[in-house]
Formats: sequence, C-alpha cells, structure tokens
Amino acid sequence: MSAPAEGLVGSTVPRRQVVAWCTWDWGSAAFQAVMTTFVFTVYLTGAVGEDIEGPPTATSWLSWAMAASGVLVAVLAPVLGGRSDAAGRRRFSLAVWSAVVAACTAGCFFVRDESQYLWLGLLLLALGTVAFELANVPYYAMLRQVSTPATIGRVSGIGWACGYFGGIFLLLLCNYGFIAGDGPTRGFLDVPTEGGLNIRLVALLAAVWFGLAALPVLFLVPELPPDPTAAPRRGVAGAYRDLFATVRELWQEDRNVVWFLVSSAVFRDGLAATFTFGAVLAHSVYGMSESTVLIFGVAANVVAALGAVVAGRFDDRFGPRPVIVTCLVGMLIAGTILLFVRGEAMFWVFGLMLTVFVGPAQASARSMLARMSVPGREGQMFGLYQTTGRAASFLGPLMFGTFILAFGTDRAGIGGIIVVLGLGLVLLLRVRPPRDRALA
Repeated sequence: MSAPAEGLVGSTVPRRQVVAWCTWDWGSAAFQAVMTTFVFTVYLTGAVGEDIEGPPTATSWLSWAMAASGVLVAVLAPVLGGRSDAAGRRRFSLAVWSAVVAACTAGCFFVRDESQYLWLGLLLLALGTVAFELANVPYYAMLRQVSTPATIGRVSGIGWACGYFGGIFLLLLCNYGFIAGDGPTRGFLDVPTEGGLNIRLVALLAAVWFGLAALPVLFLVPELPPDPTAAPRRGVAGAYRDLFATVRELWQEDRNVVWFLVSSAVFRDGLAATFTFGAVLAHSVYGMSESTVLIFGVAANVVAALGAVVAGRFDDRFGPRPVIVTCLVGMLIAGTILLFVRGEAMFWVFGLMLTVFVGPAQASARSMLARMSVPGREGQMFGLYQTTGRAASFLGPLMFGTFILAFGTDRAGIGGIIVVLGLGLVLLLRVRPPRDRALA
C-alpha cells in the first residue's frame, strides 16, 4: 500500500510507514485496556484504596481524577494540535506525549497495595491520561500522511483493528501470566502477590509494550515541514484567540465541519458507553457468569476489530458518512432488540451484533474528519475533535443511569444508550462533507 505525502496527492510513501503508524495503535492498548479499564484501575480502587477513610471512596476519587484530566485535555488539545501543525512538529509532539505516557505507566510500579499509595496512583493515571489523549492529536493528524484518498478509510480501519487485537493479546498475557489463580503467587510465571507485585509488574510490562510500539512511527513516518504561512507563536492567550477565530471561520465557511464535530462527539460517547456498560448488563440482566463475560469481552473486541477492517474498504468506496450511518442504524436495531429479549444466548447474538458496528464507526469517524480537514490543519481539527468528545462524555453515563432510575431496572439502561446513538445519528444527517479536501 502506498500513500501520498501530506497534501501531495501524486507522491507516495512506502508501505512500512503505514505499518509503523498502525503499530502505535497496537501499542496504545497497553494504556487503554490494561491501565485505565481492566487491570490497574481495578487494583487501585480495590487493593490499594480498600482501607481509605471515606466517603468519598477510592472509586469516587478515581472518577474525579479522570474528570480533571478530561478538563485539561479539552483545554489543551486544540491549541497544541494547531501549534504542532504550524511548526511542523507532529512527530516531535507524538514522541513527547508518548514518552510521558510510558513514564507514568512505568511509575505505577511504585504503587503498592497500601492506602497511602492511592494518591500516587491517581496522579500517575490522571497525568498519563492527559498525555495519552494529547498524543492522539498528532497521531490522528498523521493519517493523511500514511494514506491516499483511495485508502484512507482502509488505513484508519486497520489501525483501529490493531488497537483491538493488541488489547486482546496483552490482556490475555497479563491475565494468564501475572493474575490468574489463587494463593501467594499468580499466573504461569508464579509472580508473588505481596505488595501487589504482580499488578505492579503488569504496569512495567504495559510501559515497555507501549514504548516499543511507539518507536516505529517516530522513526519511519517523516516530519512535516513548518507551515510558511502560519502566524508566529504569540503565547497562550494569542493561541486561544487564533483558535476562536478558526472556530468562527469554520462556522462561516464550512458548517459541515462544525456539525460533524458536534455529532461525532455525541455518537462516539454512545459507542464508548456500549463497551463501558456492556459487561455490567451481560452479568446483571442476561445472566452471564463472570468468566463468560470475559470470554464475551474478547469475542466483542475481535468482531469490532474485524468490522473495522472490512468497513474500511466500504469507507474508501462510498465515503465514511454512509459507513457511520449504517453502523449507527445497525446498533439502534440491535439495541432495541436487546431491550426485549432474554437469556444468555440472545445476548451472545445481538450483543455481538451491536459491537461489530463499534469499530467501523470509530475508524470511519477518524477518517471522515481527516478528509474534511484542510491539508496542514489536521492537528488543530483533531484537537477540536478531542475537545468536543470530552465535552460530551457525560451523555452516555447520564442517560444510562437516568433510564435505570426512571424504569427501575438495569435493562432500561440500554434505552439510554439508544437515545444517545440516535441523537448522534440525527445530528450526523445534517453533515454534507466533500469527498476529500486534499483533492480540492
């Protein structure tokens, strides 16, 4: 697969640059799946924070730490993205933020299972989350550098699938190598559990995994030259004035981008809620055992990854908007069916039907904004993408909890997710994007 250099449709880059870019997605699972979702946060709120005096509980402190990190990302992402565009420093920005993520992850080795270490763990996770989200801005902005207008959807889908498969592989390795079993040692490596050593070693493994996976893109994807038309750097206040001017300009000249940023923020939160609350519903509503839920989680990630790869070809042929619309409609159908069916077998069928659309929708959302962005300003656009996503991140959990409260059953939470996905679809239907602005 060859791809054009940024904004130069006729020139090509080697296939190894595409592979290098996708490798970062593969490694990102070390932080997303291991540190913030399935392993380290469970250890932090359980073993480490078990004996803290409360309320508030360790889980509450974790939620507040993550909320604070979200605010920082929302404030910093669009400005830093715009600066990396203008200065031709996307690769440098990606290297810096990736290094911070790896350092924070490795630092979690020092978080022993004693309550006084809770604050260190929260600080490292919060800083790591900020760095990870900021690293995504230049990383997403590189998408057009490693693809052509004919392959951008496919490349985005393959990268997203690499993230899913990387998460599956690393979670299985962590579980069976360091966590599974009972007694003073765990896993087939017989790692001692005293002081939480087995989980702390998982943090080291995640840091090394991510650090190594981040290297190929830093060495093989070239840095862009600085933008000669960019205004000189004018400090933080000047950067925000430029940002607000850009938003006004977008609203006046191309409201499609603005509507897409809003709609994607809504439906991406619905996509996130699908995975966030899926395991809870599988157990509490459809009667899956905890071990079966883990197996279902692996299967869900596999079908989401395969869906992203397959849908990438449709993205390139028909455009990303039809792919996203199809995925959201499919999720609305599957979710509505899940509201009424019962039993584990039905959840396997329609739960997997629901998750198969998640990967394609996420990957095509990324490719759609890359196509809509003016060449050379992708960093700023993906900074806004991260900011709007953070601004809407309360919708899924809020609607999920509200529907449960209103109807008195966990099953009703599915209705809340359906509402968020439906709202995102309605907003997306307003968007009429060009095929690819790099061709203009």
